Amino acid sequence: MVVSQPLYSKEEFARRGDRIYQTQIRSQIESGNQGKIVAIDLETGDFEVEASEIAAGDRLESRHPNAQIWIVRVGYRHVRRFGGRTKRSVRS
Repeated sequence: MVVSQPLYSKEEFARRGDRIYQTQIRSQIESGNQGKIVAIDLETGDFEVEASEIAAGDRLESRHPNAQIWIVRVGYRHVRRFGGRTKRSVRS
């Protein structure tokens, strides 16, 4: 398995990915795909929508083997969340 190297700094990678998602993809896929993963190739703007990161990335890489992939979760600010949550108490 060949691992491709990033072509951009972390900041540039994020900036490009967010811009492509907001300007080219979001309006096409937002309805009916809440919570799904979008894998975006930063070089071509091509994308895949799947339930999992791996499935979306694999499908995109099958068409673009050297893809520079940015991942977004539809309807959320972050793809993953780390750490616990404070449990809310239910008032009667």
